Amino acid sequence: MTLRGIILGGLMTLVFTAANVYLGLKVGLTFATSIPAAVISMAVLRHFKGHSVAENNIVQTIASAAGTLSAIIFVLPGLIMVGWWKGFPYWTTLAICLVGGILGVMYSIPLRRALVTGSDLPYPEGVAGAEVLKVGDSAGAAEANKVGLRVIIVGSLVSAGYALLSDLKLVKSALTKPFKVGDSSGSMVGVSMSMALIGVGHLVGVAVAASMLVGIVISYGAILPWRVSGKVGGNLDVIQEVFSNDVRFVGAGAIGVAAIWTLIKVIGPITRGISDSVRSSKTRHKGGEVPLTERDLPVSVVLTVVLLSMIPIGFMLWGFARDMVVSKSMTGVIIVSLVFILLVGLAVASVCGYMAGLIGASNSPISGVGILVVLVAALLIKLTYGAVGGDETVKLVAYTLFTASIVFGIATISNDNLQDLKTGQLVGSTPWKQQVALIIGVVFGSAIIPPVMQLMQTAFGFQGAPGAGPNALQAPQATLISSLATGVFGGSLDWGLMGIGALVGVGVITVDEILTHTTKRFSLPPLAVGMGMYLPMALSLTIPIGAGLGWLFDKWAAHTGGDVDGKKRTGVLLATGLIVGESIFGVIYAALIAAAGSEDAIAIAPESWDSGAGIVGMIIFVAAIAILYQWTKREARERAEA
Repeated sequence: MTLRGIILGGLMTLVFTAANVYLGLKVGLTFATSIPAAVISMAVLRHFKGHSVAENNIVQTIASAAGTLSAIIFVLPGLIMVGWWKGFPYWTTLAICLVGGILGVMYSIPLRRALVTGSDLPYPEGVAGAEVLKVGDSAGAAEANKVGLRVIIVGSLVSAGYALLSDLKLVKSALTKPFKVGDSSGSMVGVSMSMALIGVGHLVGVAVAASMLVGIVISYGAILPWRVSGKVGGNLDVIQEVFSNDVRFVGAGAIGVAAIWTLIKVIGPITRGISDSVRSSKTRHKGGEVPLTERDLPVSVVLTVVLLSMIPIGFMLWGFARDMVVSKSMTGVIIVSLVFILLVGLAVASVCGYMAGLIGASNSPISGVGILVVLVAALLIKLTYGAVGGDETVKLVAYTLFTASIVFGIATISNDNLQDLKTGQLVGSTPWKQQVALIIGVVFGSAIIPPVMQLMQTAFGFQGAPGAGPNALQAPQATLISSLATGVFGGSLDWGLMGIGALVGVGVITVDEILTHTTKRFSLPPLAVGMGMYLPMALSLTIPIGAGLGWLFDKWAAHTGGDVDGKKRTGVLLATGLIVGESIFGVIYAALIAAAGSEDAIAIAPESWDSGAGIVGMIIFVAAIAILYQWTKREARERAEA
């Protein structure tokens, strides 16, 4: 941990966070920043003496806060949409991000031993980040590393090149096709031509990918046709609307049950992890030696920070409630809210950490967790406060969103922190330094999020908010979450859909337990099934395709003999390059959008080219992937024979 590393990481955090806030409010998506930050760090620090893998890892750990803390935009704009806030008060918004982010770091510390060192979760982005750092370390650049670096660079260039063609509108980034089911229903099929998702699929493996396919079949083969029945089955807009408004709630119910089951299953490892942390702290306190790679922030520090954080949170909740002027006392509600943040925060950190380990931080359905958090918070607050009506409904909805935003901050950071700690484990970093680095990143990110959000509100506004103009930002997740909270207090929420999802989740858990205990080889991870149900098919279908390509590559490596592990590692490096290229181009494109103020900042193709862009895009995408894998096999073979 060096001053130059902190400064570099902080600067990248400011830029990446601003770009992520803009893109997230515009199109509902954010991009992961760990890998681009690692690449930029290596490019900069290589010109300084004494640079190392560990220092570059600290830089990317600081900057990674940008890709996660900025997801707070999925909740906070709801306060404007319900008419409570007119803008984003700087210090209040900063405090929400800061306290929630720091709690996310604290809660994830005892989870490291349970979900990182004591787990076989794949952590695709954590592994990819570690490979980037290892290959880029010039101090150990042997022939294998030169080949690996070449594979990463070529994969990155091809991935970024396709993303560029997509944003020029010369090719499409996704294909979606509706189709009829019978006479009165319909569904749709879609695939994202994202090379980054191909890379993620290669890294997560077949088990997770197969489970996501099961989720896709459940959502698009059964639930979507059922909910579309009687409506315009062949109309893509109608089908997409039904998926967003109905099917995703079923998926959220499945994720909720899977999350609870996951929490139950990881309670044992978490308890052991906390016990190991306490034992490690005692050993160090008594002067004993603990390996650098096992030194977390002391448990006493973690507990102190968590408990002291409840003081500013309490004042924030009291200040918010004081401005509401409701008919009943809010004391009980504030106490319940504090307990909710304290306990549910830990549960959410566990589940989000597990999901990040399963499928990666950037593809983890964090908004699905946000849905569950808002639902639980709204139910508890309504139960504690009692019957509401009139203006009090809006006030309590706003209070619920305010409370949930703090827990959401915990979720976003814990979703990323364990991924970073996995990278650190693989490159031999010291955990407590990474944990301090992430806190530094939270501080930088918290400082820049409020003014960027205020800029977006002033310039565009948000759809559905009072006074929003024709060019208002969609902020899709915030719209959905604020509607959920309003539905709970207004009694209009369709609990049946959530219940169906919960039943599906119970069924998947049962199948998974039977498979696990009878075959020992096959499993059906419930969270992965839930994610397949919740995510749009265009995203979730590409990951299994990548997993299939990864399986075929590993099978080729095993059958050709020689340095099998080395060949497999070359395949991992190709997957890493695919993620790196698209991620870095995402940063560049976000800057172009911010400068031009338009999503089509660099589009050059006319609208009449739309159908041709789909056909040409698919041909180029498939050909590029096929050529890349064949070239990588040749590189791996030649490296093994050298």
